[in-house]
Amino acid sequence: MTETAALRTAPLRARAEIDLAALRANVRTLRALAPGAALMAVVKSDAYGHGAVRCARAAVEAGAAWLGTATPEEALVLRAAGLDDVRIMCWLWTPGGPWREAIEADLDVSLSGMWALREVTDAARQAGASARVQLKADTGLGRGGCQPGDDWAELVREALRAEADGLVRITGLWSHFACADEPGHPSIAAQLSRFREMVAYAEAQGVRPEVRHIANSPATLTVPDSHFDLVRTGIATYGISPSPELGSPADFGLRPVMTLSASLALVKHVPGGHGVSYGHHYITPGETTLGLVPLGYADGIPRHASGAGPVLVGGKWRTVAGRIAMDQFVVDLGGDEPEPGAQAVLFGPGDGGEPTAEDWAQAAGTIAYEIVTRIGTRVPRVYRNAST
Repeated sequence: MTETAALRTAPLRARAEIDLAALRANVRTLRALAPGAALMAVVKSDAYGHGAVRCARAAVEAGAAWLGTATPEEALVLRAAGLDDVRIMCWLWTPGGPWREAIEADLDVSLSGMWALREVTDAARQAGASARVQLKADTGLGRGGCQPGDDWAELVREALRAEADGLVRITGLWSHFACADEPGHPSIAAQLSRFREMVAYAEAQGVRPEVRHIANSPATLTVPDSHFDLVRTGIATYGISPSPELGSPADFGLRPVMTLSASLALVKHVPGGHGVSYGHHYITPGETTLGLVPLGYADGIPRHASGAGPVLVGGKWRTVAGRIAMDQFVVDLGGDEPEPGAQAVLFGPGDGGEPTAEDWAQAAGTIAYEIVTRIGTRVPRVYRNAST
């Protein structure tokens, strides 16, 4: 029996079930939305909490031509796991990073300024191999990326010089949207225009990129003019809408991949007027039953959802009663008496009546990205539909 099969059959305090068939279907749907572009499945932060290696393999099976990570360490883990026949790009570098290891692992690395170009060329000399680099333009996000004007001109000029010396190969030009999840925001058109200008300048100087890319998940879904040669889909890969304003996952043909559940640790009768959890922010309005869910903020359940987070128990929606603690929280079962060990579903696709990650995001005043990404390592990932 495989480890995942054993986990699926064994009684567990909690589990995050990851439906790899849903992930593969999401990748195929997203590819169809950008038929003229290749697709990069972004698997940073352990694939948004879903498990980077398993999700990366499933995405590649479904046609993803690229994988994306934030840190080089994340990308190196993928190579070490045997993901050798796929392009992998990483973009969040700090001085002294593992440039040589990235070169030797055949990664595409992002450069936002001259310090990074100097470090990667030094590493290329040490490795005796050229580095694959992508130049990032700050088209208006104001985060990573090279500023337009003189800074961009210098980076392009010096990267071309390094390319002529055989130290780098410029494989891409790219940028990132600030407000693509806000339909009609004026910055979308402004950034697209600036990106085209910065790409045109680089190409006029002699850069011949394999890929030009700016589209993230929301732009892939709603801004077809931004697709260029490659789209980078992060949260949409996992079946979550990047913004409720854009539509639900079902509106785009996507299905949430993660279902988070736990086994009730205790069910007990209490009288009316009974305080529940720290601070007694919840007092039972009358005689009732309480269920103890063995998940807390140490597992990534947001404390900000205290008194509001929804849970499906016994076919009914319940609400977190009182504060979410480090390891556990309570739901008021309203007199129902499920057995200890009964399933409490925090979120999933929603088609079984359970809440979704978006419901938890609304309860916690955050975004669904954070809800799935923060689920911690104490919660085992159990993979379903691993084979195609």
